[in-house]
Amino acid sequence: MDSIRVFAPATVANVVCGYDVLGFALDNPGDEVTMRITNNPGIRITKITGDNGKLSMDPARNTVGVSVQHFLQAIEKTHLGIEIELHKQMPIGSGLGSSSASTVAGLFAINQLLNSNLTLKELLPFAMKGEEIACGTGHADNVAPALYGGFVLIRSYDPLDVISLPFPPELHCAVVFPEVDVPTRDARQLIRSKVLLKDAVTQWGNIAGLVSGLFLNDTDLIGRSMKDIIIEPARAMLIPDFYKLREVAMQNGAIGFGISGSGPSVFSFTHNKPQAVQISKALQNHLSSINVFSKSYTSSINESGPKILD
Repeated sequence: MDSIRVFAPATVANVVCGYDVLGFALDNPGDEVTMRITNNPGIRITKITGDNGKLSMDPARNTVGVSVQHFLQAIEKTHLGIEIELHKQMPIGSGLGSSSASTVAGLFAINQLLNSNLTLKELLPFAMKGEEIACGTGHADNVAPALYGGFVLIRSYDPLDVISLPFPPELHCAVVFPEVDVPTRDARQLIRSKVLLKDAVTQWGNIAGLVSGLFLNDTDLIGRSMKDIIIEPARAMLIPDFYKLREVAMQNGAIGFGISGSGPSVFSFTHNKPQAVQISKALQNHLSSINVFSKSYTSSINESGPKILD
């Protein structure tokens, strides 16, 4: 095999109360990478679509190129020639792990193409190198669910310890992306460096409640636990009518509602797909009423992570 095409899923990071430690994968949207082995040594990005010209073709400044280069250095095969095509199928800066999906698709592709047989756990640090290029911090709450699929907890970053969590099989997600610009680096700078102990205790309780709700298959407990008093208040101001959007989602039967990653996308958990579609429409209607264009996605939780397309 000298070429491969791989899909990797979008993700929702933080899941409201789990800043940098919780995330889950979506069935759609996602990104595709086509990769080929060539006779000319070095990594080349030959084509990028769907990015409106925003992404660099320089492999040293592109998340896919950087992560693949680290991978080749680790397995001592930097002499190889690799051509990469990247096809973006979600908005950049949407809060849906756009860079993570691209990175994971690239790493999964090179691992399969070279029959390297590295485990997902062994691939994850290379994916985090890509995140450093994208947003300045090598966090794992997007790349881990994109790579592992499902719902994940990053228990520790040093040493890296990622745990796959169960979740109610009927759980669906409604995602709405208001077309406003919220760069991840800027959104991270809004976060307080110090928090009150009483706020930290509240946050710990909600994280524990959310994880317990996933294990117990208790959607009511999941919803009660989706509260954030540390990160969300700072980031909510960047999203048009955030608190009204939450009100609309809950009135339409959402289990819980919050910001996806650093935003501006927002997400709602629902009991089924029709309910997710209804909530998406209601949120988009409200955004339209205040002259904000938006895109929407409805999805179950992706259990498989990246997959070979052909």
